[in-house]
Amino acid sequence: MFVLRWTAEAEQSYRDLKASALASLTGRTRKGKAKSGKAEGLFKQVHKTLQLLKANPRHPGLQTHEYHSLEHPYDPQGKVFEAYAQQRTPGAYRVFWCYGPERGDVTIIAITPHP
Repeated sequence: MFVLRWTAEAEQSYRDLKASALASLTGRTRKGKAKSGKAEGLFKQVHKTLQLLKANPRHPGLQTHEYHSLEHPYDPQGKVFEAYAQQRTPGAYRVFWCYGPERGDVTIIAITPHP
């Protein structure tokens, strides 16, 4: 198991997604609807991606690959990776991450929709 570390931007994105999902859940239960909303589904997908990263960053379901447009926060020569939280969706969410700063750490750099 890896330890997840967060940049301030990534942590705020995760909190925003979680707050939107909770607001959707509250409104849905108040109205008596059973079907979950988009915000709930998105948070569930991002959360699952983070759990898979924590367990095994090379999990095939993440479709992890190197990403060259972001700078590694700890090592200018280090690699940054992109993991898929969603697929075949307009603006599908991605989780950008890297190894470090310590051995056994995975740092979440950003959680954003695909450009």
